[in-house]
Amino acid sequence: MNRWKRLWPFFCSLCLVIGGNVLYALAVKLFLLPAGLITGGTTGIALIVNHLAGVPISLFVLAFNVVMLGAGFLFLGKQFAVTTIVSTFAYPAALEMFNQLLGDLVLTEDIFLCTLFSGLGIGLALGIVIRAGASTGGMDIPPLVLNRYFKIPVSVSLYVFDLCILLGQAFFQQAETVLYGIFLVLVYTVVLDRLILMGSTKTEVKVISRRPDQVREAILHQMDRGVTVLEAEGGYLRENMPVLLSVISNRELPAVERIIHNIDPESFLIVSRVTEVRGRGFSMKKEYR
Repeated sequence: MNRWKRLWPFFCSLCLVIGGNVLYALAVKLFLLPAGLITGGTTGIALIVNHLAGVPISLFVLAFNVVMLGAGFLFLGKQFAVTTIVSTFAYPAALEMFNQLLGDLVLTEDIFLCTLFSGLGIGLALGIVIRAGASTGGMDIPPLVLNRYFKIPVSVSLYVFDLCILLGQAFFQQAETVLYGIFLVLVYTVVLDRLILMGSTKTEVKVISRRPDQVREAILHQMDRGVTVLEAEGGYLRENMPVLLSVISNRELPAVERIIHNIDPESFLIVSRVTEVRGRGFSMKKEYR
């Protein structure tokens, strides 16, 4: 039983990684390839090689991912290679499977719809894999190597590589297709960012009040949320005053504001959005003493 509990998180992560790669392959097969779109990453390089040498996209992706997996093992270590090995084989295998199953199926010939749904599918797929704690492999690896040895930010080198891959495809594509390719990259980047932060954003409330004890008790007992008391000094009168800090869910904000204003209508509130919260009451169960 205890062994199953230890293996269950790994099994769930494995399913998410495989599912994310299958979704990636499905988006490429149904929308990106039929519309002749261009994109970045390993798929973008595969499109260039396919145009120049006729090498099947799934075969090139598999070979390239294996090479990058070896580079990741060599430069980034064994642990990184283990988390990447599933994506290395799952994506090209799923792409080839859909090639065989779906053949020349075309859902729509509208290039805008293909661009939009390609971006949505790829962004969701990448987000699922990253949230599962794994890497998609391929062109994710060179930026990580550059960051480790030369301290080049991953985001900078990733965008530079994607730009070079897009420009490489621009030589044999129409200008309109290149613009759609840029739009595609923007769509899946936005979707990826949203998915990574989805469900983890919370609201931070800071309260400066003449009745700090009453406000603290109300948040603790009426909202069942924790409160941290920070010592502060007023900038004008130089008076010592406590600042109450509490992190709540986004839906609880109206209720908290109403409770605070009922206690002290002149209280000063600072409300901020935080992208991630971990600890008791959020990522861990509450403990009452």
